[in-house]
Amino acid sequence: MAFWWLWLLLGLVLLGVEMLTPGGFFFLFFGVAALVVGCLAGLGVGGPVWAQLVVFSVLSVASLALLRPYLVRWAKSAERPDPVDQLEGESVVLADDLAPGAYGKAELRGTTWTVRNHDQRPLARGQRARVVRVDGLTLWVEAAEGGPS
Repeated sequence: MAFWWLWLLLGLVLLGVEMLTPGGFFFLFFGVAALVVGCLAGLGVGGPVWAQLVVFSVLSVASLALLRPYLVRWAKSAERPDPVDQLEGESVVLADDLAPGAYGKAELRGTTWTVRNHDQRPLARGQRARVVRVDGLTLWVEAAEGGPS
Protein backbone atom coordinates (compact mmCIF):
# COMPACT_ATOMS: atom_id res chain seq x y z
CA MET A 1 0.00 0.00 0.00
CA ALA A 2 1.21 3.49 -0.78
CA PHE A 3 0.74 5.45 2.45
CA TRP A 4 3.71 7.73 1.90
CA TRP A 5 1.46 10.77 1.53
CA LEU A 6 -0.11 10.04 4.94
CA TRP A 7 3.34 10.20 6.52
CA LEU A 8 4.00 13.54 4.84
CA LEU A 9 0.62 14.87 5.97
CA LEU A 10 1.26 13.66 9.53
CA GLY A 11 4.68 15.34 9.49
CA LEU A 12 3.24 18.66 8.34
CA VAL A 13 0.47 18.49 10.96
CA LEU A 14 2.99 17.76 13.72
CA LEU A 15 5.19 20.65 12.58
CA GLY A 16 2.12 22.89 12.62
CA VAL A 17 1.30 21.77 16.16
CA GLU A 18 4.89 22.56 17.17
CA MET A 19 4.46 26.12 15.90
CA LEU A 20 1.33 26.50 18.03
CA THR A 21 2.93 25.25 21.26
CA PRO A 22 5.18 27.55 23.29
CA GLY A 23 8.80 26.44 23.05
CA GLY A 24 8.53 22.79 24.05
CA PHE A 25 10.31 21.32 21.01
CA PHE A 26 8.56 17.96 21.31
CA PHE A 27 6.38 17.73 18.21
CA LEU A 28 9.20 19.01 16.01
CA PHE A 29 11.13 15.74 16.18
CA PHE A 30 8.07 13.59 15.54
CA GLY A 31 7.12 15.79 12.59
CA VAL A 32 10.57 15.61 11.02
CA ALA A 33 10.68 11.84 11.54
CA ALA A 34 7.28 11.47 9.83
CA LEU A 35 8.53 13.55 6.89
CA VAL A 36 11.66 11.40 6.59
CA VAL A 37 9.62 8.18 6.67
CA GLY A 38 7.20 9.65 4.12
CA CYS A 39 10.05 10.52 1.78
CA LEU A 40 11.59 7.06 2.17
CA ALA A 41 8.23 5.39 1.53
CA GLY A 42 7.61 7.65 -1.47
CA LEU A 43 10.95 6.64 -2.96
CA GLY A 44 10.06 2.98 -2.49
CA VAL A 45 12.66 2.20 0.19
CA GLY A 46 10.34 2.52 3.19
CA GLY A 47 9.55 -1.19 3.44
CA PRO A 48 6.36 -2.57 4.96
CA VAL A 49 4.18 -0.52 7.30
CA TRP A 50 5.63 -2.16 10.43
CA ALA A 51 9.15 -1.21 9.32
CA GLN A 52 8.02 2.36 8.67
CA LEU A 53 6.57 2.51 12.19
CA VAL A 54 9.84 1.22 13.65
CA VAL A 55 11.90 3.76 11.69
CA PHE A 56 9.50 6.55 12.73
CA SER A 57 9.71 5.55 16.40
CA VAL A 58 13.48 5.20 16.46
CA LEU A 59 14.08 8.46 14.58
CA SER A 60 11.62 10.37 16.76
CA VAL A 61 12.86 9.18 20.13
CA ALA A 62 16.56 9.25 19.23
CA SER A 63 16.44 12.77 17.81
CA LEU A 64 14.31 13.95 20.73
CA ALA A 65 16.76 12.55 23.26
CA LEU A 66 19.92 13.67 21.45
CA LEU A 67 19.00 17.01 19.90
CA ARG A 68 16.30 18.59 22.12
CA PRO A 69 18.67 19.68 24.95
CA TYR A 70 20.85 21.59 22.46
CA LEU A 71 17.83 23.16 20.76
CA VAL A 72 16.31 24.27 24.08
CA ARG A 73 19.65 25.73 25.23
CA TRP A 74 20.02 27.58 21.92
CA ALA A 75 16.47 28.97 22.13
CA LYS A 76 16.97 30.17 25.71
CA SER A 77 20.26 31.87 24.83
CA ALA A 78 18.41 34.03 22.30
CA GLU A 79 15.90 35.28 24.90
CA ARG A 80 16.30 38.85 26.04
CA PRO A 81 16.56 39.51 29.77
CA ASP A 82 13.55 40.87 31.61
CA PRO A 83 13.39 44.68 31.16
CA VAL A 84 12.87 45.17 34.93
CA ASP A 85 16.33 43.73 35.54
CA GLN A 86 17.81 46.45 33.34
CA LEU A 87 16.72 49.18 35.74
CA GLU A 88 19.86 48.87 37.83
CA GLY A 89 21.99 51.97 37.41
CA GLU A 90 19.04 54.10 36.26
CA SER A 91 18.37 57.47 37.91
CA VAL A 92 15.10 58.13 39.80
CA VAL A 93 13.62 61.31 41.26
CA LEU A 94 12.38 60.82 44.81
CA ALA A 95 8.79 61.82 45.61
CA ASP A 96 9.24 61.31 49.37
CA ASP A 97 11.87 61.95 52.03
CA LEU A 98 13.52 58.62 52.84
CA ALA A 99 15.31 57.69 56.03
CA PRO A 100 17.89 54.88 55.76
CA GLY A 101 16.04 51.60 55.11
CA ALA A 102 12.68 53.39 54.66
CA TYR A 103 10.20 52.84 51.83
CA GLY A 104 8.72 55.60 49.68
CA LYS A 105 7.88 56.58 46.12
CA ALA A 106 10.01 57.76 43.22
CA GLU A 107 9.54 58.47 39.53
CA LEU A 108 11.40 56.55 36.85
CA ARG A 109 10.62 56.75 33.12
CA GLY A 110 7.33 58.52 33.82
CA THR A 111 6.09 55.87 36.25
CA THR A 112 5.85 55.96 40.02
CA TRP A 113 7.72 53.12 41.72
CA THR A 114 8.03 51.92 45.29
CA VAL A 115 11.60 52.50 46.44
CA ARG A 116 13.66 51.59 49.48
CA ASN A 117 16.60 53.63 50.69
CA HIS A 118 19.62 51.33 50.57
CA ASP A 119 21.94 54.19 51.55
CA GLN A 120 23.19 54.85 55.11
CA ARG A 121 22.09 58.47 54.90
CA PRO A 122 18.66 60.03 54.45
CA LEU A 123 17.50 61.03 50.98
CA ALA A 124 15.43 64.16 50.34
CA ARG A 125 12.33 64.62 48.20
CA GLY A 126 13.25 65.81 44.67
CA GLN A 127 16.76 64.37 44.98
CA ARG A 128 18.10 62.10 42.26
CA ALA A 129 18.99 58.61 43.37
CA ARG A 130 20.49 55.62 41.58
CA VAL A 131 18.84 52.18 41.42
CA VAL A 132 21.21 49.59 42.91
CA ARG A 133 18.87 46.59 43.10
CA VAL A 134 15.47 45.44 41.81
CA ASP A 135 13.44 43.28 44.18
CA GLY A 136 10.14 42.41 42.51
CA LEU A 137 8.47 45.79 41.98
CA THR A 138 10.56 47.56 44.61
CA LEU A 139 13.65 49.52 43.60
CA TRP A 140 16.47 49.81 46.12
CA VAL A 141 18.13 53.21 45.71
CA GLU A 142 21.07 55.17 47.04
CA ALA A 143 22.24 58.75 46.59
CA ALA A 144 23.39 59.49 43.06
CA GLU A 145 27.02 60.43 42.58
CA GLY A 146 27.49 64.16 43.00
CA GLY A 147 23.91 64.68 44.24
CA PRO A 148 23.00 66.47 47.47
CA SER A 149 22.94 64.38 50.62
